[in-house]
Amino acid sequence: MLNIVRRSASQGPRQWILGMLQGSNYATQEATFETQPFKLHKLDQGPATEQTVTRDQALSYYTTMQTIRRLETTAANLYKAKIIRGFCHLYSGQEAIAVGIEGALTKEDAIITAYRAHGWTYTRGVPVAGVLAELTGRKSGCSQGKGGSMHMYTRNFYGGNGIVGAQVPLGAGIAFAMKYQGKKNVCVALYGDGAANQGQIFEAYNMSKLWDIPVIFVCENNGYGMGTSVERASASTEYYTRGDYVPGIWVDSMDLISVRAAAEFAKQYAIKNGPILLECATYRYHGHSMSDPGTSYRSREEVQEVRQKRDPIILFKEKITGAGLVTDEELKKIDVAVRKEVEEAAEKAKTDPELPLEALYHDIYNQPPAGMRVRGCDPTIWADSK
Repeated sequence: MLNIVRRSASQGPRQWILGMLQGSNYATQEATFETQPFKLHKLDQGPATEQTVTRDQALSYYTTMQTIRRLETTAANLYKAKIIRGFCHLYSGQEAIAVGIEGALTKEDAIITAYRAHGWTYTRGVPVAGVLAELTGRKSGCSQGKGGSMHMYTRNFYGGNGIVGAQVPLGAGIAFAMKYQGKKNVCVALYGDGAANQGQIFEAYNMSKLWDIPVIFVCENNGYGMGTSVERASASTEYYTRGDYVPGIWVDSMDLISVRAAAEFAKQYAIKNGPILLECATYRYHGHSMSDPGTSYRSREEVQEVRQKRDPIILFKEKITGAGLVTDEELKKIDVAVRKEVEEAAEKAKTDPELPLEALYHDIYNQPPAGMRVRGCDPTIWADSK
């Protein structure tokens, strides 16, 4: 039987359901799994292929992946209802990357990514309500509604960045600061296969290797840069080798356990030796953005086949139930709790107030002097700035 944990007022749905399920006294407390095969570049040894997952980790990883999936499904629906406007890039299908990498990091490590950032914002500590409210432009959003889908931030999360590939040299700079300050941490700089041919990325590789900067470059290879397949975009599609003198690892990133193993190895390597490159082979279910139906350059059958045979949540569920770490009934309870949490957050995101118009002129400078005024879109407009 489950040992029921009383839910305090300070606990959210996620903490409550995990607290309740972690009290089980009949399930296996840990299990060992084989990873998917890795491919190595300029490495004599790669990640450990046997990985131990505890019951608590299994519950946490599953809950987080399900939350990201439900969050993105809800964001898609809000966009279709024209409640979310502008750009909206969804992460459905790629959840094992964010959750697996976070499983190898601490909150003192840093992350910077591109504009497919909702899942990462959540794993970095922003509640579901903070993500959805940001998408709807509300004051309670993590950037007070000013950033939207592409620009979300929190502590040691340097955001989704809208300029293709620009986050990679920024990530190298963040990692350089960590080394300069004597910290034993890394920065994970993520980019997509569509950005992999950007010149600034190779400049960042070079500088990072010259200075042995503790940065993990992660190419999230989801098969398509916007609507262009990797085979049509890159003469070499072995992205894990393209750092040349920077070592690399290819990882099947529909398998969370393999991602975590690669990230753990990469972190220890980067702290001791400098930059390393991970190519995370994955798949996105939605188009490049919500304005892209995603079926003009690939078939519906292709997407459906991945959903049925390689979905990261289903694969992880099969592993942890098959090993006796959790039961189907427990996971169903998590599913119900996650649905409730996201639905409540969505209602809040639709009803919370927006910032007043004068807030457009705030947060331009850090600690501006009293009485400072800034110019609007033409010389006739001047407004107070805070």
